[in-house]
Amino acid sequence: MLDDYKTKNIAGYLAKIFLNNPLTMVLAISIILLGYITLNIAPREEDPQIEVSGGTIIVAIPGASPEAINNVVIKPLERMIREIKGIENIYGTAMNSVGMINVQYLIGENREASNLKLYDKVMQNMDNLPIGINMPLVKPFDIDIDIPVVTVAFYQKKDNNVSTIKQYRLVREVQQEINAINNVSKSTLKGIHNPQFNINVDLDKLSSYHLSLGQISKSVKAIANNAPNINAPIANNSIIVFGVKNSIEDVNDLKNLIIAQYMGSPIYLKNIANIEYGYDIQHFQNSLVSKRDANTSFDDPIKQVTLTISKLKGTNAVHVAEDVLDLLNEKKDYFEKAGIAYIVTRNYGERADEAVGELMRHLVITIFIIGLILIPFLGWRESAVVSISVPMILATTLFIAYITDQTINRITLFAFLLSLGLIVDDAIIVIENIHRRMHLKETSEHSFDRVIIEATEEIGPSTNIATIAIILTMVPMGFVGGMMGQFMKPIPLNVPVALGVSLFVAYVFTPFLAKKMIKRVKGTH
Repeated sequence: MLDDYKTKNIAGYLAKIFLNNPLTMVLAISIILLGYITLNIAPREEDPQIEVSGGTIIVAIPGASPEAINNVVIKPLERMIREIKGIENIYGTAMNSVGMINVQYLIGENREASNLKLYDKVMQNMDNLPIGINMPLVKPFDIDIDIPVVTVAFYQKKDNNVSTIKQYRLVREVQQEINAINNVSKSTLKGIHNPQFNINVDLDKLSSYHLSLGQISKSVKAIANNAPNINAPIANNSIIVFGVKNSIEDVNDLKNLIIAQYMGSPIYLKNIANIEYGYDIQHFQNSLVSKRDANTSFDDPIKQVTLTISKLKGTNAVHVAEDVLDLLNEKKDYFEKAGIAYIVTRNYGERADEAVGELMRHLVITIFIIGLILIPFLGWRESAVVSISVPMILATTLFIAYITDQTINRITLFAFLLSLGLIVDDAIIVIENIHRRMHLKETSEHSFDRVIIEATEEIGPSTNIATIAIILTMVPMGFVGGMMGQFMKPIPLNVPVALGVSLFVAYVFTPFLAKKMIKRVKGTH
């Protein structure tokens, strides 16, 4: 009787428990369904996530020269930041009135902890910085949310004359709605000309009234929270002073602004400057876009504004991109009436979906090829058992990757392809040994259940050692540092898991499937 048979190792023990258990089929179907669901809900990306942390420190000292900024800000801060563990590179830049230090941590450093250490170090050493400087601004950067998944170029149609300010407002309204989409982390505008009040100061009139730009700047600052900046003189002997709209609601607010008194009479800003509401004319560069027609020739470049959309870490790039494009499609009539058109210049979600889909097709083809190769050597029934075992292994591995916050990307699926030739070994060894023992003369009087269990038990120790040895060859890859180590991390994370799962599947489901699918043959030799 099978109940009297004493198993000698874990392989035989698992085979005996699950061989006639009615829950084995339920478990097998559940695993396949779980893998299918995971494949559809797991976040998809083109490339794996890489932990790159760092930040930028911005310190402003109005009126200071680059040499002074370098001596009193850049060099002291660089010495202080070097005290933080895990710093890889520090880049300091000194300019007129402002200094910037870019800090890069070692690849793999925890981003939140790195940002906190950088901020604390700057704040702890504020007493070592010159008195009178503005409060340093510490801005961390995050590669996960700084790289956009979708970029859209908005441009004016040739048969429409849309003002720069109107285009800005239309795109900003769309940007506000996109920011409300789930899993969108941030959006930015590139190549935009911001609306503002432009004050063109006549230098001759300024000199005749014995006034300075400082007086004008101080007066404008009195009614606007943001201090205006002063640009260099332009060709018509005037200076552009520009600010942002705050308490200034109308051009007349600026025109009637009293700058000073001259011989008992007030001097208004309109007496020495021309004020208008327009866009930031001090930015002379424009972003252009060209469209290619069917003849592969490009149209004349058109001014455009690019809207970039980034996603939250660990979310599905495919779904975020689809939600953004759905919103843009809903607003097609809105853009048409406004005389604005757009082109999607980058769709990271589409590329990620294509990459994952392509690798999945190759995975299916590879499983099919393995099944065909096994037919001449073992038979089509044994080949079918092995072919069914492979999706179960991959489904389980994929689910484990999902619950450990991994995404489906090219490297994750490459790890599956890499392990495919290894994970079939355990199932092949078990089914081959069942096939061999079934044809032995001494097992002719044994029940098929006992033949299956004995065959599984016989190869258990050697299969365990061989699988563990392969797993250990993959472990060192997990200790590779730098960018390459982060990029290839899914391989040491998933290949050992797939190999471990293959042992379980070989000892549990391969014997079960063998009993259901293989025809019992009594040995004659």
